[in-house]
Amino acid sequence: MIKTSNNRKVENAIIVSVILFVFKIIFPQYNTTILLVINEVLVLLSFYFWIRYVSDFINLKISKLLSLVINAGILTALLFFIIAISSWLFSENTDASLIYILFSSLIAFVFIGALSYIFSVYKKLCFHRQKKSPSFYFNTMLVFFILTSLSASFFSPDKSVDGLKIILDSNNDFIYNALYMVTVSLIFMNSFRVAWIAFLNKKQKISLLVISIVLITLSWINVANENFTLINNFSPALDQLFNLVMVYGAIYFTIVFFIALFHLPTAGVIDRKSEELTSFKDLSKLMNQVFDVEELYETITSTALKVSNSDSSWLTINDKVSFDIHSAKGIGIVDAKSISDILFENNLVSSSETEIIDLSRIKKKYNTLQNFNSIVCAPLWVHNKNKGYLFTARKSTYEFEEEDSKSVGTFAGFAAVALENAQLLEESIEKERLEKELDVARDVQYKILPQKIPSYDNLEISALFTPAFEVGGDYYDFFNIDETKLGVVIADVSGKGIEAAFIMAEIKGIFSTLSILNLTTKELLGKVNLILKDNIDKKTFVTAVYGIVDIGKQTFTFSRAGHSPVYYTNNNSTKKLVPSGIGLGLNFTNQFENNLKEMEIKLNNNDIITLFTDGINESINEHLEEFGYDRLEKIISENANLSAEEISNKIITAVSLFSKDSSQRDDITLVILKWKN
Repeated sequence: MIKTSNNRKVENAIIVSVILFVFKIIFPQYNTTILLVINEVLVLLSFYFWIRYVSDFINLKISKLLSLVINAGILTALLFFIIAISSWLFSENTDASLIYILFSSLIAFVFIGALSYIFSVYKKLCFHRQKKSPSFYFNTMLVFFILTSLSASFFSPDKSVDGLKIILDSNNDFIYNALYMVTVSLIFMNSFRVAWIAFLNKKQKISLLVISIVLITLSWINVANENFTLINNFSPALDQLFNLVMVYGAIYFTIVFFIALFHLPTAGVIDRKSEELTSFKDLSKLMNQVFDVEELYETITSTALKVSNSDSSWLTINDKVSFDIHSAKGIGIVDAKSISDILFENNLVSSSETEIIDLSRIKKKYNTLQNFNSIVCAPLWVHNKNKGYLFTARKSTYEFEEEDSKSVGTFAGFAAVALENAQLLEESIEKERLEKELDVARDVQYKILPQKIPSYDNLEISALFTPAFEVGGDYYDFFNIDETKLGVVIADVSGKGIEAAFIMAEIKGIFSTLSILNLTTKELLGKVNLILKDNIDKKTFVTAVYGIVDIGKQTFTFSRAGHSPVYYTNNNSTKKLVPSGIGLGLNFTNQFENNLKEMEIKLNNNDIITLFTDGINESINEHLEEFGYDRLEKIISENANLSAEEISNKIITAVSLFSKDSSQRDDITLVILKWKN
């Protein structure tokens, strides 16, 4: 859309320029009033349309303001050069020969193009950075530019074409003079639109002073050459327009020169504040872009040098035990550490306020401080915690002032937030990595558990495992000892998480290996305990129940190594079976096997064996009340007529509802065996 609009504007400018050129070829001289009117209207329209196009072009270059001013100065110098050369080539009026017409037309179009660009630059400078739009005053001036240029053709004795006295007589030149004075007044009024100067840095303002002197000189020289015969013969209005644009440039840049000169003493301070704001802006971007904390340390100390205009800067970060140097610029790490320790030892550092540290009291005592004259220390506070300190130091005799302290303190606040965000992001990435590893561990653990429940005509089996965390220490398994015997184990490793899961995996390997030896439950648990002697630390133990279902004899024989009770349900009556036994890994002497008892149950139709871990009975509700054994016994007894899978669902549903307002604290494992004749 914008490109189409620009194309239309340049097409309009070219069409009007072509019409003007053809008109000059056909009518090289003004013989009537109407020809002069048409000529001047075409000239001013051409100027207007070229301004519309050039203004859009200049808008794209506004970020390079001084470049635009320099370009305007170059075009002003070009016009001066053209005037000088043309005046030498055509020192006297030349008749309307074709060569003269073509040459004058070429020069006229160069003037129109150059004046369009120069005027557009002045317009952009007038509008740039203004809080209120000066459109009314500028457009009023533009109208008087046009009126004054037109009046030059009819009312100015200096610019009227020889041999053509249209309206002019001795009493009418006051109209031109009045319009000219009003236009100059409006030029002077609009020349004070120089808000953009305040946004230049010191170097740019110095450059602007030089450019202004050149533009003022060239503009006044061109004003002095206002009666340029070649252009005046082509169009008195264009000659007058050239005069007004040069007057505008001379007046505008005279004012620009003095205002830039007045701004120069404070330019250094403004530049510094601008650099501070830029530094804050850059640091804010880094808060969202930098993932490496060490890289951020380097950036903070580098930026602190610019913000404080100091010679050295370093960071001390609170590593819980002490404050360690993590980055230093303009000073060695050893010296930065030494100076920091000296300041801390002499209680010169405030834990809450940014301060300019007075070195005069201690400077003579420490050689490390001899090179420095002034130091600012700013604490890095985030969420009411001191994360460390940012130090900046100067070696020159120019000491830090209160304004410097405020700047460093403000910057330290941004830096502290940036560091906190980077650390949180780093922790988040690490947490995400660990979660992925735990996901893998969880998948591995589920693969360790039985993938398929054994199937028997006379035995229903239901089993489930729900870890409290990503992985857990509970374990259950089934072993086909022979055609008529099924081994069943349920175990609970002390502790939770990955460590318990590793031990659980080890337990599985031991039980799987020993189960094929066709040992009694007591013998097998004894051998498991001995194997664990060299594979488990003193702080860890394992509780377990190992049982064997003999399909042929219709019995369930089991031993209990310190585990939760085994529930036996017969005729809707549930009994808690707790044969003696201590946990695996607690004792490796004969006492373990001597304490271990084996129990046998004769299985009848609809008898139920329930094995579980303490994650069920120790589940708590919002009042910190445990689910307990009684509730579990009641659920089993009331639902004894249901299948093993349905009883399992009833138990888990009851536990879930009971502890819905509390988080799961321990792994839950449940195995139910139901005998069917």
